[in-house]
Amino acid sequence: MAAPRVPNVKEIYFACAITGGRDHAHVYPKIVGYIKDAGMHVLSEIFASTSVKSSQGLGAQHGMTPAEIWEWDMGWIRAADAIIAEVTQPSLGVGYEIATAYTLGKPVLALYHPLPERKLSSMIAGSPNVTVFEYNNVAETEAAIKEFLAGL
Repeated sequence: MAAPRVPNVKEIYFACAITGGRDHAHVYPKIVGYIKDAGMHVLSEIFASTSVKSSQGLGAQHGMTPAEIWEWDMGWIRAADAIIAEVTQPSLGVGYEIATAYTLGKPVLALYHPLPERKLSSMIAGSPNVTVFEYNNVAETEAAIKEFLAGL
């Protein structure tokens, strides 16, 4: 369930791989920090926690059913002003969340670290509602995040 809105503060949904694997999770806390440093509220800040394990998924770790997890995440996406997704680690859930954001007309920033063994899906790269930013070092995402958020 979404928390009450704070007046004049944009709500951002941070999407990242959880059950699909946490191989790139070391960058998640930095990205969430950049969003918060820009004065935004991160609805899904818990996704960046190092305590989240892919083997169970976050909701399962809290005793939630798949239906409860779906409603929890969809509530946050509906409440969000925009979505920022780290898409380096392929994730069916993140793809679903980005498609939902598209359907709801919410802007999406997809952060992608190009790796030879990981190609970005054309469905993400080619979407007219998704701004893709490729980075080599997570620090490079700070300026892209601030520019994206300034346009909201």
